[in-house]
Amino acid sequence: MRGAVRGECPRCGATTLFEGGLPAGWVRFAAKCGSCGLDYARFNVGDGPAAFLTLIIGTIITGLAIWLDLAVNPPFWVHVILWVPLTAIMVMGGLRVAKGLLLIVEYHRDAREAGGRDPDDR
Repeated sequence: MRGAVRGECPRCGATTLFEGGLPAGWVRFAAKCGSCGLDYARFNVGDGPAAFLTLIIGTIITGLAIWLDLAVNPPFWVHVILWVPLTAIMVMGGLRVAKGLLLIVEYHRDAREAGGRDPDDR
Protein backbone atom coordinates (compact mmCIF):
# COMPACT_ATOMS: atom_id res chain seq x y z
CA MET A 1 0.00 0.00 0.00
CA ARG A 2 2.85 2.37 0.85
CA GLY A 3 4.38 1.75 -2.58
CA ALA A 4 1.10 2.62 -4.30
CA VAL A 5 0.70 5.84 -2.33
CA ARG A 6 4.28 6.93 -3.01
CA GLY A 7 4.35 5.73 -6.65
CA GLU A 8 7.23 3.29 -6.14
CA CYS A 9 8.47 0.85 -8.73
CA PRO A 10 7.46 -2.67 -7.66
CA ARG A 11 10.89 -4.07 -8.57
CA CYS A 12 13.38 -1.56 -7.14
CA GLY A 13 11.30 0.79 -4.96
CA ALA A 14 12.29 4.00 -6.78
CA THR A 15 9.53 6.62 -6.98
CA THR A 16 9.24 6.40 -10.77
CA LEU A 17 5.81 4.79 -11.26
CA PHE A 18 3.98 7.93 -12.36
CA GLU A 19 4.97 10.70 -14.78
CA GLY A 20 4.61 13.46 -12.25
CA GLY A 21 2.81 16.77 -12.59
CA LEU A 22 -0.85 17.63 -12.41
CA PRO A 23 -3.34 17.05 -13.85
CA ALA A 24 -2.81 14.08 -16.21
CA GLY A 25 0.73 13.10 -15.15
CA TRP A 26 -0.47 12.62 -11.59
CA VAL A 27 -2.26 9.39 -12.60
CA ARG A 28 -0.44 8.43 -15.82
CA PHE A 29 2.17 5.71 -15.60
CA ALA A 30 5.67 6.46 -16.81
CA ALA A 31 6.84 4.34 -19.76
CA LYS A 32 9.41 2.51 -17.64
CA CYS A 33 11.29 2.79 -14.37
CA GLY A 34 14.13 5.28 -14.56
CA SER A 35 16.22 3.20 -12.13
CA CYS A 36 15.84 -0.48 -13.04
CA GLY A 37 14.19 -0.21 -16.48
CA LEU A 38 11.02 -2.19 -15.64
CA ASP A 39 8.57 -1.69 -18.53
CA TYR A 40 5.29 -0.51 -17.01
CA ALA A 41 3.50 -0.82 -20.37
CA ARG A 42 3.44 -4.63 -20.06
CA PHE A 43 0.93 -4.37 -17.20
CA ASN A 44 -2.73 -4.02 -18.11
CA VAL A 45 -4.32 -1.92 -15.39
CA GLY A 46 -7.15 -0.74 -17.64
CA ASP A 47 -10.19 1.19 -16.43
CA GLY A 48 -11.11 -1.05 -13.50
CA PRO A 49 -9.87 1.34 -10.81
CA ALA A 50 -11.71 4.28 -12.40
CA ALA A 51 -15.01 2.40 -12.55
CA PHE A 52 -14.87 1.31 -8.92
CA LEU A 53 -13.77 4.75 -7.74
CA THR A 54 -16.65 6.36 -9.62
CA LEU A 55 -19.12 4.18 -7.77
CA ILE A 56 -17.47 4.44 -4.35
CA ILE A 57 -16.72 8.17 -4.38
CA GLY A 58 -20.07 8.97 -6.00
CA THR A 59 -21.85 7.12 -3.23
CA ILE A 60 -19.88 8.88 -0.50
CA ILE A 61 -20.30 12.38 -1.97
CA THR A 62 -24.00 11.85 -2.72
CA GLY A 63 -24.66 10.61 0.81
CA LEU A 64 -22.82 13.53 2.37
CA ALA A 65 -24.56 16.05 0.10
CA ILE A 66 -28.00 14.66 0.95
CA TRP A 67 -27.19 14.62 4.66
CA LEU A 68 -25.97 18.24 4.56
CA ASP A 69 -29.00 19.35 2.59
CA LEU A 70 -31.42 17.70 5.01
CA ALA A 71 -29.55 18.88 8.13
CA VAL A 72 -28.78 22.51 7.22
CA ASN A 73 -30.55 23.22 3.89
CA PRO A 74 -27.75 25.45 2.52
CA PRO A 75 -28.04 27.34 -0.77
CA PHE A 76 -27.01 25.55 -3.96
CA TRP A 77 -23.70 27.43 -4.28
CA VAL A 78 -22.53 25.95 -0.96
CA HIS A 79 -22.99 22.48 -2.42
CA VAL A 80 -21.00 23.45 -5.50
CA ILE A 81 -18.16 24.96 -3.46
CA LEU A 82 -17.98 21.92 -1.19
CA TRP A 83 -18.60 18.91 -3.38
CA VAL A 84 -16.94 19.75 -6.72
CA PRO A 85 -13.41 20.27 -5.30
CA LEU A 86 -13.79 17.44 -2.79
CA THR A 87 -14.87 15.06 -5.55
CA ALA A 88 -11.94 16.08 -7.77
CA ILE A 89 -9.43 15.63 -4.94
CA MET A 90 -10.85 12.25 -3.96
CA VAL A 91 -10.88 11.00 -7.55
CA MET A 92 -7.33 12.11 -8.37
CA GLY A 93 -5.87 10.81 -5.11
CA GLY A 94 -7.87 7.60 -5.16
CA LEU A 95 -7.15 6.87 -8.81
CA ARG A 96 -3.42 7.26 -8.28
CA VAL A 97 -3.43 4.86 -5.33
CA ALA A 98 -5.78 2.34 -6.99
CA LYS A 99 -3.84 2.23 -10.26
CA GLY A 100 -0.52 1.99 -8.47
CA LEU A 101 -1.77 -0.77 -6.19
CA LEU A 102 -3.17 -2.77 -9.10
CA LEU A 103 0.09 -2.53 -11.06
CA ILE A 104 2.12 -3.56 -7.99
CA VAL A 105 -0.18 -6.55 -7.36
CA GLU A 106 0.06 -7.58 -11.03
CA TYR A 107 3.86 -7.43 -10.81
CA HIS A 108 4.09 -9.46 -7.61
CA ARG A 109 1.59 -12.07 -8.85
CA ASP A 110 3.34 -12.28 -12.25
CA ALA A 111 0.03 -11.54 -14.03
CA ARG A 112 -0.15 -11.76 -17.82
CA GLU A 113 -2.78 -11.53 -20.52
CA ALA A 114 -4.68 -14.79 -20.92
CA GLY A 115 -3.07 -16.97 -23.58
CA GLY A 116 -0.37 -14.40 -24.21
CA ARG A 117 3.39 -14.64 -24.06
CA ASP A 118 5.61 -12.81 -21.65
CA PRO A 119 7.05 -9.80 -23.56
CA ASP A 120 10.42 -10.54 -21.97
CA ASP A 121 10.57 -14.04 -23.56
CA ARG A 122 12.01 -13.20 -26.97
